[in-house]
Amino acid sequence: MRAALLLSVLLLSSAVPALAQKSRSEAEKQVKFGINVAQYNLWREAITRFERAADIDPTYAAAYNNLAIAYEHQGDLPNARKAYEKALKLDPDNQYIKQNYELFREINDRANRQGSR
Repeated sequence: MRAALLLSVLLLSSAVPALAQKSRSEAEKQVKFGINVAQYNLWREAITRFERAADIDPTYAAAYNNLAIAYEHQGDLPNARKAYEKALKLDPDNQYIKQNYELFREINDRANRQGSR
């Protein structure tokens, strides 16, 4: 009985990486589709796809980075900031995400300073 239980635990634990890999693959498909529709300025559809990718794989930093860009294009700056921060939390060494977030902050902060004058 104990051997059967141990075997089933081992089988389940070996399936976890395969499930995670499948989730990432599905999330990547959503991101690719989102990028394609964003190129046609279909930002709402892009947001839907990037959100779906983040739901499928909550550890996928690129999904959050792209979601932030899409929110930014739609003028939803609070959600853009949250998505950038989530992307950076997941992948703090990613230079591409850092660069996007810094540019976002620079433009957003400048606009806020000019608006408060």
